[in-house]
Amino acid sequence: MKKTLSDLRSKKQLKQKISMLTCYDYPTARLQDQADMDVIFVGDSLGPNELGYEHEKDVTLEDMIHHLKAVRRGIKNAYLLADMPYGTYDTIEAARTTAMKLIDHGADGVKLEGLELAVIEDLSKRGIETWAHLGFNPQKHTEASVHGKTFETARSLVEAADALQSAGACMMVLELVPEEVGALLTERLLIPTIGIGAGRFTDGQVLIAHDLLGLTPKKLRHAKDYGQLDQHMLTAFQHYVKDVSSGMFPEKSNLRHMDQDELHLLRCYLLK
Repeated sequence: MKKTLSDLRSKKQLKQKISMLTCYDYPTARLQDQADMDVIFVGDSLGPNELGYEHEKDVTLEDMIHHLKAVRRGIKNAYLLADMPYGTYDTIEAARTTAMKLIDHGADGVKLEGLELAVIEDLSKRGIETWAHLGFNPQKHTEASVHGKTFETARSLVEAADALQSAGACMMVLELVPEEVGALLTERLLIPTIGIGAGRFTDGQVLIAHDLLGLTPKKLRHAKDYGQLDQHMLTAFQHYVKDVSSGMFPEKSNLRHMDQDELHLLRCYLLK
């Protein structure tokens, strides 16, 4: 059954954790959906992790739509969230256009970063499920660091979270904040919180799928490697190169043959 925002909110009320992962392609989306993922997220992490860009800021709306469409084709049940790329919601009018394009191409909701109160208020009034994102914001901060470690910075996060919820944000991503701040905000807010590097007590968790699968060289404290697929893939590629070079691939089981009578006709033709 297709998961909705109402389902995610119910999980918060029932103290059930919400699972969420990034996704950028059809086969991964299909597998995540089969795994009963609650939220599949086409994030701007697409840039560094899939497209080889230097930064999330380099991702365009066209990039996002291209990958969103692919992911949409692989989903039957999960809630599909899409990032609004850097520079595409600088004004209310631009934000409307961006959000509607993402919704039109299959997103159930959109996410933006920072204290964009007017934008969130406008989109939410138009019935667009709009997620907020506090703490470390890749589109706004140059270096990844923990936010809210002091009373003053934590108070700023609390005030920002209150304001975003009042403006109409339907969900809140908390990235790189102390566990204590993540817990307090989760208890305080009526809307569900999703943590990434925000401790154990948020309403749900999100990771970049490449980090979870061990496909990124840098190991992050907040991520857990469930797959080590980088080594499996490297080994498979090496074996393939070796087998092709030595003539071991293709094997007999990989072959298709022509009917002998048809082959005889072809050979006679070539001898003319």
